[in-house]
Amino acid sequence: MPHVNAPLTPTGRLRMVLRHLDDGIPKAHVATEFRVSRPTVATWVARYLESGEAGLADRPSTPRRSPQRTPAAVVELIESLRRDRKWSARRIHRHLLGLGHEMHLRTVGRWLARLGISRLRDLTPAGDDLRRPPQRIRAAWPGHMVHLD
Repeated sequence: MPHVNAPLTPTGRLRMVLRHLDDGIPKAHVATEFRVSRPTVATWVARYLESGEAGLADRPSTPRRSPQRTPAAVVELIESLRRDRKWSARRIHRHLLGLGHEMHLRTVGRWLARLGISRLRDLTPAGDDLRRPPQRIRAAWPGHMVHLD
């Protein structure tokens, strides 16, 4: 199924290609008739000549390969640091940089979200509060940070 903004379906692409190939109408005129750009007509004609009607079908937009994919060992390390030590994404990121893994902070955050442990409350099935209990504020010197009870 074509995306929402696609001007043509595979059937419309076939009609467009055949207008150029069978009827001999120039690509620019076919483009005007079908309200697409001339390079679009050229693309579909080339695909038709290469693969026939099968070449006019929609192609997936996902990449065929992802050379920058995060290694599985690093993903396991991210998960274990989060589950065992309750470290934040920033702290995990700094730890990974220290180990020599070149990675963005946002990548760590995305992996935590994919693993379903991006929030502290996600680390326990019951949703227990894992925050540290509040402590009394201790001033660095007298008068610094007056604590109001």
